[in-house]
Amino acid sequence: MPHLTTTGTQLSATSAERLGFGVPGYAHPLLAPVEWAELTRPGTPLHWVVLNVDDGPGDRPDPHCLEATGKVRNAGVQVLGHIDMAHGSRPFGDVVSDAQHYLEWYRVDGFLLDRCPTDRADLHEVRRTTATLEAVLDGGHLVLGHGSHPYPGYAEVADQLVTFSGPWTDYRWSQVAEWTADYPPERFAHFVHGVPRTHLEEATRIARWQGAGTIFFTDRTARSDHRGHSTAFEALPGYWDEIVSQIGPGVSE
Repeated sequence: MPHLTTTGTQLSATSAERLGFGVPGYAHPLLAPVEWAELTRPGTPLHWVVLNVDDGPGDRPDPHCLEATGKVRNAGVQVLGHIDMAHGSRPFGDVVSDAQHYLEWYRVDGFLLDRCPTDRADLHEVRRTTATLEAVLDGGHLVLGHGSHPYPGYAEVADQLVTFSGPWTDYRWSQVAEWTADYPPERFAHFVHGVPRTHLEEATRIARWQGAGTIFFTDRTARSDHRGHSTAFEALPGYWDEIVSQIGPGVSE
């Protein structure tokens, strides 16, 4: 059973009740109209949804994405622009340009910095990036999409860290880094694909026990698109209604 590497650490009932969804990025609204419509359903415990137009904001404003994200924001859900950090290899200017386009074209509420570096050596540059984006946003919500546990200092430069992104076969035996126990659950997100319907309750227990406040589970399996990125999270899981009921109704943050 996955567990904290420290002993005697438990989540309070209040923390457990805050568990909700972060959507890593559905397909384009023309390809996934049902998925985008579900994001406006009242009572769904959504924390935020990521907009990824074309591995970023695209080359020009997309009216379909603007309409879809407008409905989501009107429903009280934060929309985050997807920015690829390419494990630290993208130039700083390109990252800031993507952010400015998201703000100008889609009025996003923050950003998911996907494929964010995890090493201590990269922390200074990531801190520079997040400080700049916070200034551009004048606040807003920043999520670092590491996909695994980074050097602890990253927890001080963003609102949330994605500390797991991968298959259920890894997640069910995973362990959480000891330092995460010093932070509340709302600081961490887990994205898990290939979760069978019969293991939904177990997956939810793992997320709560490991101190994650934001989750996205799907029964879809990972496939790569033409850019080599996973498509596992681009559509609704087959058990969406069930998992929404399991987590319980909530108020979007």
